[in-house]
Formats: sequence, structure tokens, C-alpha cells
Amino acid sequence: MAAPGYNRWLIPPAALAIHLSIGMAYGFSVFWLPLSRAIGITAPAEGDWSISTLGWMYTLFFVMLGASAAVFGPWLEREGPRKAGAVAACCWGGGFLLSAVGVYHHEIAWLWLGSGVIGGCGLGLGYISPVSTLMKWFPDRRGLATGLAIMGFGGGAMIGSPLADTLMRWFATPTSVGVWQTFVVMGLLYWAAMLAGAWAYRIPPEGWRPHGAALVSAGAPATVVASTPPDIAWRTGNFWKLWAVLCLNVSAGIGVLGVASPMIQEVFPGRVDASAAAGFTGLLSLFNIGGRLFWASLSDWLGRPRTYTVFFALGMVLYASVPWASRSGQLPLFVALFAVILTMYGGGFAAIPAYLADLFGVGYVGAIHGRLLTAWSTAGILGPVLVNYLREYQLARGVTGVDAYSLTMWVLVGLLGMGLLANSLVTGADTGAGMGRVSRIEVARSMRAGEPDREATAEPTSRGQWGLVTVAWTLVLVPLLWGVWRTLSLASQLFDR
Repeated sequence: MAAPGYNRWLIPPAALAIHLSIGMAYGFSVFWLPLSRAIGITAPAEGDWSISTLGWMYTLFFVMLGASAAVFGPWLEREGPRKAGAVAACCWGGGFLLSAVGVYHHEIAWLWLGSGVIGGCGLGLGYISPVSTLMKWFPDRRGLATGLAIMGFGGGAMIGSPLADTLMRWFATPTSVGVWQTFVVMGLLYWAAMLAGAWAYRIPPEGWRPHGAALVSAGAPATVVASTPPDIAWRTGNFWKLWAVLCLNVSAGIGVLGVASPMIQEVFPGRVDASAAAGFTGLLSLFNIGGRLFWASLSDWLGRPRTYTVFFALGMVLYASVPWASRSGQLPLFVALFAVILTMYGGGFAAIPAYLADLFGVGYVGAIHGRLLTAWSTAGILGPVLVNYLREYQLARGVTGVDAYSLTMWVLVGLLGMGLLANSLVTGADTGAGMGRVSRIEVARSMRAGEPDREATAEPTSRGQWGLVTVAWTLVLVPLLWGVWRTLSLASQLFDR
């Protein structure tokens, strides 16, 4: 519990310390090539792992993220964000250490278990650990608060990937590619950073709110929503409509991210090489991050339902425009289309916790959000599989270049159309309208058994501790800005040709 005078602006950098650490999951592909020649060193040799074998770690990340968030969400709400953050630190950092053992002894099972399963549990707990806490501290800026934290997950790879590359080069020898040593160093760094973030978590006194702040946004109900327990919330129609909204939005975006590098090289052969394609991938990550903050903040003003309507409607137009931009050879327009698409992909992640709080209240939103993240696990399989198989189907038919991706874009337009329909069906707060077949009496009974929200009482926002706030923000922004600079330097190659 926060002591009197605690500054709420200390919470977002604490959340960023955890999210920037676990966000390295997006950048794990930096290890694939070195690991694929762990025995041969300079080239793959007999006994080396294939990239497809290593890629199962990536799949396990997002499957375990959704599963652990769903299973341990209620435990997080009961025990608090600090304990959840500490466990996440041990799982994510410990997963790196177990993977280091696997690389050293060349046992792939240790990598799947360490980074994939145990590290994936750290992803899930770390991802949801700050959500309900942030919204309790920022009832007047729910979207901004969650956007500030969740943008870190998109930005983790911008820091971790170049750091991993630097460390592997440092540790590389004629007999080692330097991966196991890099795993040890990064595991310890992430463990320390995440523990520091977890230590800084505080929850506000019950009923606290900033003085004079409006408790609801344009997209929220007109009154403060009583908290709906997760066992009730997930049985409502609105929960499953939002599940479909998140799954369909993520499926389209994550599918594109998975083929970004080969796609731009095949669409613009001779104009974009592997290095420039890496810059394109990094640029998409940068817009993914910016979109998380921009769209989540905008949703406080525009309202969550309208924000997701923009995601789907504008996304359909942009995806439909990609084949035309490709055939006309307009590389800058092609890059711009996908840059905007990726802002909405990231924005969908950042705004969904606030959408849940608008409908189900903030008391159990961490647990409800955890169950909703199973949509991400589903999308993590659906999106890449759909995009990759459509591409292979077109190539098998002899369709190459631009046309190999045209069908894919139109299928993604269809996915977004279904998402638009699901979002339009979301009704008002689930404590009143939109309850479906779940009885309001059952909600009231569950709330009496748990910890119902009390009427908020005004307290002045703390104006102290600004020196500590400055230090905390500096510690998270300096590495993030370094990652942005590295990404922009690489992406500039796209337009130098």
C-alpha cells in the first residue's frame, strides 16, 4: 500500500522496467542463426538445430503467455502486483539461465523448457502485473496509463536485439558462437531490472482518486462500474465479443510481422536487400510501440468502442491498398501503409485493458485481462499459420512477387471485417446492460463474497518525490531511446537505394 504523499507517476516506469524486459520475446529471432550453427560455428553442421526447431520457442512464448495469464490472473489480484512481478522476474530471468544450460550441453529440450515454458509463464505474469494497479492510480487516464506500460512490451526487442548481437560478438570464439554466455548475462540483467520494477509497485488506498479528476472517459459508462468477478465476467457475451476483437486484430498484425522481411524483398526484388528488410522490420516495431501509446491515449478522448471501430475500418482500407501500392512500385507508400497498420496492432493491445475496465470495473481487471489474453495465444498461431500457408499456396501455383501476397491481404481484410462486426455488438457495462444470461443477483452475490469497490473519495494528487520520478523515468527512457536510434539508423537504408 502506498504511503501518504506517494507520487503515482512512479508506477509507469516500474511497469516499463518489467515490460521492456519481457518484450525481448519479440526479438528472440536474433538468436536463431547463431544457434543453428552452434556446433559448426561458421556454418550449420551435422547435429545443429534447424531454425524451424528453434522457432518452437517463439510459439511456446505466446501460448504460455496466454495460458499463464489466464490461470494466475486471480492469484495476482489476490496477492498483489509486487509478488506477481517478482515471480515473473524469476521465471523470465531463470528461463534464460536454463536455456544457457541447454545451449552449453546442446539439449534443445532445455531451451523449450527454460525460455519457452518457464519464460513464457514469466511473460504472462509480467504482462498483466501492472494493469489493474495502473488503472487504480489513473482512473482519469486509463488508456494513457496502460499505454505507457504496454508500449514497453513492443519496445523490448529494440533494446534486447542489438544488445544480444553486441554480447554474442563479444563472447564469440573459434569454438563458441557466444550464445550461452549472452543468455547468462541477459538473464541476470532482466532479473534485476524486473525485480526493481516489482519492488517499486504500490497500490493506492482503497477509494483513492486524484483530486478533481473525472473517473470515466468518453467510451466508458456514465457512472463508476462496480467490479465484476472474473468467474462471472468470462461467462458474459461482452467478454467473448472482446475476445474476438482482440484475436482478429492481433491475427492480422502478427501474421504480417512474421513475414515482413521476406515479403518486402519479394515484392520489391532488387530494390530491397536483407539488410534493408531488417530495417523495415525494425521500423514496424517502432510504429508498433508508438501506436500503443498514441491510440491508448486517444481512446481516453474518443472512447474505446470508437477507437476499435477506427482500427478495423481503417485497417481494411489499408490492407486493401497494399496490392495497388505493390504493383505500382511505390516503396515509400508500401512502408507507410504497414507502418500505420502496425500502430493499430499495438494500439489494440494497449487499449484493451481500459476497454475491459469500462465494462467490468477495475477491481478484477488484471484477472479478466489474463483470461482475455488467450485470444493472443490463439492469434499467435492463427495469424502466422494463415499468412505463411497462403504464401506457400500461391508460390506452389507459380504466383510470385507482388501477386504472392495479394490474396493474403484480402483475407486479412476479411478478418478485420469480422472484428468490426464483433466490436459493433459490444453493449454497455456488464453490471447492467449486456449481461446476457448471467444474473445480476449472481454478480452481487459474488461481489459480497469478494472485495467490492467502495465509493471513491477524493484525495489530492501527490506533488512530492519528483526527483525520484525523474530518476525512474530516466532509467527506462535512456535504453528505450537508444533502441529507437539504432532502429532508425537501420531503417534509413530503405530510402538510400
